[in-house]
Amino acid sequence: MSESEPQEAPRPAGSPLPPGSERRRELRQQRRAERWRNLWRLVVFSLISAGLGYGLLRQGWSLRDPSQVQVVGSRLVSRDQVIAAAHLQFPQPLLALSPRQLKAELAEALPVEQVRVTRLMLPPRLRIDLMDREAVARAQRRTAAGLELGSIDQRGNWITANQAAVVLNPRSQDLLVSGWNERHRPAVVLLLANRPALGPGLRQIRFEPDGSIWLTTTELGDLRLGPADGKLRRRLEVAAHLIHTLPNQLKGRQFQLIDLSDPEQPELSLPGPVLDSNDGGPAHARKPLGAQ
Repeated sequence: MSESEPQEAPRPAGSPLPPGSERRRELRQQRRAERWRNLWRLVVFSLISAGLGYGLLRQGWSLRDPSQVQVVGSRLVSRDQVIAAAHLQFPQPLLALSPRQLKAELAEALPVEQVRVTRLMLPPRLRIDLMDREAVARAQRRTAAGLELGSIDQRGNWITANQAAVVLNPRSQDLLVSGWNERHRPAVVLLLANRPALGPGLRQIRFEPDGSIWLTTTELGDLRLGPADGKLRRRLEVAAHLIHTLPNQLKGRQFQLIDLSDPEQPELSLPGPVLDSNDGGPAHARKPLGAQ
């Protein structure tokens, strides 16, 4: 059985305080007063900080005039064009601007390939890095209103004719991409990446309504690449090989086109008409070129 804790005997009325109790009471009062002082200091400092922060946001970290907007990297787009495209008004609180939203608006409105927006605090300014869009080929596409003319960049993006001027690649007028469509963009990127291998004689990339891709070259005329599937890269390798080797082998001979639908069995279509065994209609003689 545990022993009970000793109880402090009640102090008779009028008896003197125990030694040290007055000192303890004074210390408790001092600690209580110190806590109140600290609380008031915290309230005052918080109010001052809030006031300074509000003033800094409204007055210090603000764009007061267009000179605080820096545009870097573009040869075509001016600061005034950027301000107009971003709908900036002055004064403008810097932290109220959303870099992501500004980037989307500028990429949509300006003839640029890349946009980066950075807010800088000391001194307050807005830095916008741009990369000009470069037109690498002429292009055509079908719309509800008919045939539309434009251009495309290296990433296969469509550039409208009424859009602001873009950087023109010297070879952009030598190549026409016909039948462009948004779904063809990955294939366009691959075709443009292989343009050096295909040689300077590449004149047209044509997308048929059925999805078949055709090339027109000065060396071999028309080449049928077939659909934009997993074999397209291999077909381009074979096309580049034939463009560099066949002209000498076929010198003086006439042919209609080269079919690379099966890249391991390319076929040469000869101009002489033969009788189609299915319906009796005319067809072209096809001669296998052999795997390349």
